[in-house]
Amino acid sequence: SATPRVDLAIATMLALFIGATAFAGSRAGLSRTHVSRVAGPAMSADEPWNSDIIAKSTLGVAELEKAVGKASSTGQDFLEAQPYWDVSNIPLNTYKNKAPFTGKVVSCKRIVGPDATGETCHIIISHGGKMPYWEGQSYGVIPPGTNPKNGKPHTVRLYSIASSRYGDDMTGNTGSLCVRRAVYVDPETGKEDDSKKGVCSNYLCDATPGLEVTMTGPSGKVMLMPEQDPKTDLIMVATGTGIAPYRGFIRRLFVEKTPAAAAYKGQAWLFLGVANSDSLLYDDEWQAALKSYPQNFRLDYALSREQTNKNGGKMYIQDKVEEYSDEIFSKLENGAHMYFCGLKGMMPGITDMLERVASSKGMNWAEKLEQFKKNGQWHVEVY
Repeated sequence: SATPRVDLAIATMLALFIGATAFAGSRAGLSRTHVSRVAGPAMSADEPWNSDIIAKSTLGVAELEKAVGKASSTGQDFLEAQPYWDVSNIPLNTYKNKAPFTGKVVSCKRIVGPDATGETCHIIISHGGKMPYWEGQSYGVIPPGTNPKNGKPHTVRLYSIASSRYGDDMTGNTGSLCVRRAVYVDPETGKEDDSKKGVCSNYLCDATPGLEVTMTGPSGKVMLMPEQDPKTDLIMVATGTGIAPYRGFIRRLFVEKTPAAAAYKGQAWLFLGVANSDSLLYDDEWQAALKSYPQNFRLDYALSREQTNKNGGKMYIQDKVEEYSDEIFSKLENGAHMYFCGLKGMMPGITDMLERVASSKGMNWAEKLEQFKKNGQWHVEVY
């Protein structure tokens, strides 16, 4: 119905506003079904947290409610194709390296707790409706300055967009990025080496409202949603900031009043792997979707420092997915689309697991995988 989506939209926006200050309290609402309550070990020296940078949102609660209320009352249908699932004319490479777009930062906020393994920020950038995109696409960011190794301008870095095409305020004027600050700690001294830190991630995580950002894109077709058949199941696997495209998916299906949301009858199943509870990303949003749409949304976490796998080792994302190997394989056989975004290290374990399931059923995995790819069911964007 329309009412849960409006309430969920407002809850989502308020969660983004409240952010880190309410993080400890939000843990109390975490489902015991999905997250181990065992405390994880202390953060190691090679995973520092830069506590000096905690950016603040510029939008007040009243402004957020006003923006969401206005957008929700009219529905999100003004950026749709005709029919809504037609991908033949999606925005693609509207802005290129030689002729980029200048966006403006609306807000930058830390979205992980104090015991997270590193700092991750949610950055909202205004494009004024001039740089539209679809869920699953990426923006390119060109950081200012030159590469000290060759004296040339820095090259573009790609980031999966972490919002639906309507943006967090649902007006179609912004796009959001989920960025982890990349730092390097000298193993001998235990201190950060600024000369080796990630240029673009630090630039974005240090961003303040009003900062102009040089951008390219949107790019990518690999991670688009299959919307023609609204009964299609989605299996979304992420590590860390690889959660970004799925946030856009879930907002489109369960938060906004889109044609896709009205039609959807399948199940969207999210797997997220991070180190510990404080490293979880957008958990409040997932819990809200789970509460409002328990039949259509499913959630599983792999917390490597708080959970153990069936062999007593750390619970990595591939271990959590393996717990449901037969069910996942069956879903793929029935037309489900499976997505992978994040660290490429998760892929071998997952494909090995699916190969074992195929073999147990007397099937050739290589042939099945080729079939899934040919059918457009297999989507991979890892690094």
